[in-house]
Amino acid sequence: MAKLYFKYGAMGSSKSAQALITKFNYEELGMRVWLIKPSVDTRDGKSVIRSRIGLHQQADAVPPEADLCALYRGMEKTDVIIADECQFFTPEQIDQLRTLVDEDNVPVLCFGLRTDFLTHLFPGSARLFEVADSITEIKTVCACGAKAIVNARIDGQGRVVTAGEQVFLGGNDAYIAMCHRCWKKAVREHKTVRRP
Repeated sequence: MAKLYFKYGAMGSSKSAQALITKFNYEELGMRVWLIKPSVDTRDGKSVIRSRIGLHQQADAVPPEADLCALYRGMEKTDVIIADECQFFTPEQIDQLRTLVDEDNVPVLCFGLRTDFLTHLFPGSARLFEVADSITEIKTVCACGAKAIVNARIDGQGRVVTAGEQVFLGGNDAYIAMCHRCWKKAVREHKTVRRP
């Protein structure tokens, strides 16, 4: 029986690397994988998933108005769907992935962030918490050694940002994973945070 999986973690927790390794493992067994990502994620190119350690693969970039059920059912069938940056999918698209699990019996593995730079759930992630069969945290650590749960947005001087749009694409130059205690202290004291 197929399931909908949500594997989430803070920035730098190897989510994209794990998505690409999972794809490799399925393909090594002779299975076909549909690798997708939201089209809003253009950091590494419109149709590329790239991890910080250098792994990269071509993926189908899915615009927010696209119907994932219609796309899947209109192509050659695959054995599994792997979605990276799933926090940027719309709640409707998450429901479509849920439908593919239920009606087409295809496993769907979603990798992404839980919350934004202000610790608010992304709409796609919120819907996954509501409908996923399996939810797993991919852990990473703050510079202090505690578990990181905040995707702190930083400016050019390394100070934590607390205003702006929910979606702002960036990597190590714009975000740092922090524990909640260190994040609150950096916000309160307007201090510069150490980048990896």
